[in-house]
Amino acid sequence: MKRIYLVRHCSATGQVAEAELTESGYNQANMLASFFKNIVIDHIISSPFTRAQQSITPTVRTKNLSLIIDNRLAERTLSTSDLPNWLELLEETFTNFDLKLTGGESSREATLRAIEVVNEAPDNSILVTHGNLMSLILKHFDDSLGFSEWKSLSNPDIYKITLINNENTIKHLWNN
Repeated sequence: MKRIYLVRHCSATGQVAEAELTESGYNQANMLASFFKNIVIDHIISSPFTRAQQSITPTVRTKNLSLIIDNRLAERTLSTSDLPNWLELLEETFTNFDLKLTGGESSREATLRAIEVVNEAPDNSILVTHGNLMSLILKHFDDSLGFSEWKSLSNPDIYKITLINNENTIKHLWNN
């Protein structure tokens, strides 16, 4: 059996890789540390983005663990072009996994790199990532999940994925 805690970063000042947490985001990061206080965690793996690392830093300290950075948990780039209809296009990528926009990454490509991390992660690991990638990971394990679940994610958010042989369960753990 393997337990993976999938964490979406806390509230941030923006979308660029260097965007930091807001004041509220720092408070949320401390709430995450409290949430994980009595849960066995052996490894913490984060996106390289500043907001993801800052979101989990209090938990890293509380658990006295090292933070492992994995570029495969970085947020997916939908496109490098300015897209006024980006939300409509993002929704389409949940049904057309091979849709690839200018300078972007398809849902299939993003999912494959993220699932590599899930598969390699040891039991009792926290993986800290971003909304779009998180929803694609969840969709990999439950195809009924998609765009509407992405829209309903909060900052932060936590899902627990339990893998037993070829079976898996997904449980939403974070309650705003």
